[in-house]
Amino acid sequence: MTQFQITLNTELLHQLFIGDSRDAGIAALLETVLNQVLKAQSVEQVGAEKYERNEDRTTLRNGYYERGLTTRVGKLTLHVPRHRDGSFSTELFARYQRSEQALLLSLMEMVIQGVSTRKVANITEELCGTEFSKSTVSELCKSLDPLVQAWNNRPLIKAYPFVLVDAIYVKVREDGRVRSRGVLVATGVNMEGKREILGFAIGDTESEATWGAFFTQLKDRGLSDVDIVTSDQHSGLVNAVRQQFQGVTWQRCQTHFMRNIWDAAPKALRDELKKYVRRIFDAADMPTARTLLKQTYERFQDTAAKAMQILEEGFDDATAVLELPEACRVRTRTTNMVERLNREIRRRENVIGIFPNRDSVIRLLGSVLMEVDEGWGDEKRFIDMRAYAAWKKEKGSRT
Repeated sequence: MTQFQITLNTELLHQLFIGDSRDAGIAALLETVLNQVLKAQSVEQVGAEKYERNEDRTTLRNGYYERGLTTRVGKLTLHVPRHRDGSFSTELFARYQRSEQALLLSLMEMVIQGVSTRKVANITEELCGTEFSKSTVSELCKSLDPLVQAWNNRPLIKAYPFVLVDAIYVKVREDGRVRSRGVLVATGVNMEGKREILGFAIGDTESEATWGAFFTQLKDRGLSDVDIVTSDQHSGLVNAVRQQFQGVTWQRCQTHFMRNIWDAAPKALRDELKKYVRRIFDAADMPTARTLLKQTYERFQDTAAKAMQILEEGFDDATAVLELPEACRVRTRTTNMVERLNREIRRRENVIGIFPNRDSVIRLLGSVLMEVDEGWGDEKRFIDMRAYAAWKKEKGSRT
């Protein structure tokens, strides 16, 4: 990975830490850093510093042009280098700009359609510095929407033994009313041990039909070799998993399951009960887990009967991962990975509040998911799949 040396002057640092406007200081810092990165990339691609003569030089510089970049801390002015042969290129802002542009478009649509609050209008004016016509919004959408659609419809060519699914709800204005709509998100872990966002969809309700249609779309795109599906216990979701992925093991999210047990227990017993249930989840194997279940039931059957009923009824589904090698259990026994992703979505979505239409939901959240997915692609293995591959091979030889 290329390393860049960034130089900051005293005045800039003073503005950042002591100045009256915190955002202005951050904007000045960001603008300085990005312009120095662009300059360094130009040196790298030319093969020589400015005015330097050497045999490695590939082309000549031809000045620069200014390009504005709107961010949450203000509008930046970037000096993008020009090369004589037009060869300069940078992908530095590609991921960042998609979600920023989607956020901007959603805000602009709210202002144009007259459904935004004064606060949102002020944010839009501050970010953009100008008013936007419908034709401007439409033109900007043309460059962003196809990227999101292409990503969300891309072929899934790898095997994904572990799939985790969850939903988040957003407010959308439809037919003159504000309605709650579910955004269904699926993530997967491939045989390389890396996680990916497989896709998303918007549904009127979190029903079996809605989840079933989403799963059908994923399978049509190539989703295959699924072994474990992890989710909460929403009945429509669970029924769709069993219908669409017959023979696949459903793992009930242990975090959600723990909350269900916790809520049903008397307050005075909750902390002690949590320790007992945690021991069940952390058991080395299923026989040990059943022994611990029996001990827990005997301890709390008289004082927390309702909680014990929930524990007994959900035990098998919540401990399904105990079939897997120990190295694969922690990452697949809960939907915490998707919950963290949902928090990132919510952080961006809270700026909007109420989306003007479904297209703006797809545009913003799709761009955020694309951004996160590309970041995940740069990470190391999420799960060590060597133990899983060996377990599958041994299991296959026995059958």
